[in-house]
Amino acid sequence: MKTILIVDASESDRRLMAGLLVKSGYEPIAVEAMEAAKEEVAKLPPGAVIVAAMKFVRGTAQELINWQKTEGYGFPVVAIVDNLNPLDIADVMKDGGAVNIIQRPAMDKQLVETVGRYARPGRTMLLLPDELIPRQSEAFARIERAIRNIAATDVNAVIFGECGSGKEQIAKEIYRLSSRSQKPCTVIEAGGAALVGNHDPANLRSEVLNRMEGYFKKADGGTIIIKNVQLLTFEKQSVLLHILENEHPNVRVICTADPELRRMVSEKTFRPNLFYILRPVDITVPPLREVTEDIVPLSDYFLTRFAHSREQHRKKLDASAVKALKLHPWPGNVRELKDTVLYAAFHSKTDVISAADLNFSQSEPDADDSLTLRKPQKDKEKIIEAYRRSGSWTGAAKLLGISERALIEQRKKHCIGKKGEPEV
Repeated sequence: MKTILIVDASESDRRLMAGLLVKSGYEPIAVEAMEAAKEEVAKLPPGAVIVAAMKFVRGTAQELINWQKTEGYGFPVVAIVDNLNPLDIADVMKDGGAVNIIQRPAMDKQLVETVGRYARPGRTMLLLPDELIPRQSEAFARIERAIRNIAATDVNAVIFGECGSGKEQIAKEIYRLSSRSQKPCTVIEAGGAALVGNHDPANLRSEVLNRMEGYFKKADGGTIIIKNVQLLTFEKQSVLLHILENEHPNVRVICTADPELRRMVSEKTFRPNLFYILRPVDITVPPLREVTEDIVPLSDYFLTRFAHSREQHRKKLDASAVKALKLHPWPGNVRELKDTVLYAAFHSKTDVISAADLNFSQSEPDADDSLTLRKPQKDKEKIIEAYRRSGSWTGAAKLLGISERALIEQRKKHCIGKKGEPEV
């Protein structure tokens, strides 16, 4: 919702303008004096507009504009004028700094239209929701079944997956479907600078132990979700192990983790005994590039929510956009897809989003599972995987970052058939 600040000495006119703006979907804030106006300007969200009378209590529109400039604010100011002549109006807009004017006698006709020219949405992108997003792949259908099975028990669990794949949503869904859903759910970021639980300096025990025990006491009978558990320092791992092994708290622990956690366990950089306490069961979320059938339903979901938030018709993807989305490797997974699709929806000039509207990030770090051909022993698998994802050798060459001619040579070298099948 777009915020409009009204600054006017007339109570009846403030009430009139606020009513008109509310009916048109705006969120008006009305004040009468300069001091209150300054306080509200400091709290305005991006995209807000100020509607100010030429004169109001202890101030003028010009003084408010000058104060904004001094303080570094740049909210557009629409001035309310009382029957000024054309030359005076020109001065208000040019030298006075107002972006437009509204004639006071015609407020009911001019206000909404004029404000609409300058109001901008405060947020163009949506956060990933806590709930599961509808998907079509069989892989995600298996995940949904696993969620229900785990929720019916009381065991700890680890959700594996790359960044942006929706691990936290799965953890919260297990909590919501479990018998512990009426008790607290506490979310801890393992990679945070410090735990923020309670600590009594007079207590001789370690600060980490005190703070972590505080989390378990707060969540008694409920659930703790530890995000990115692989980022726990060795000290925090030891404290968590001590609590789980010796104090047996009445708390279920669900962790989210990058796939590297398994390697860390084998290399002893993550304590194996803690790992197996946290992971009686687990769920592995496949990266989006492996479940491309989910791209369209996910995109439609985000476009629907975006349209609803802006009270607009939902935009649609055309065939070229769908093809481009399915060819992209999505190192940022569902989160990256959301941002890409909504950026296109915001900037598209029509109700149809084409490939030309999509802006893919070019600055992603190389991933270990990149399709770049570097290791001969794995190149054959990567070529077949690229063909599977794209559905054509032209698309496979694009994913692999090589020319079609070079790909033909690679196929001959590794004995790969026309349909991506290994040849004997």
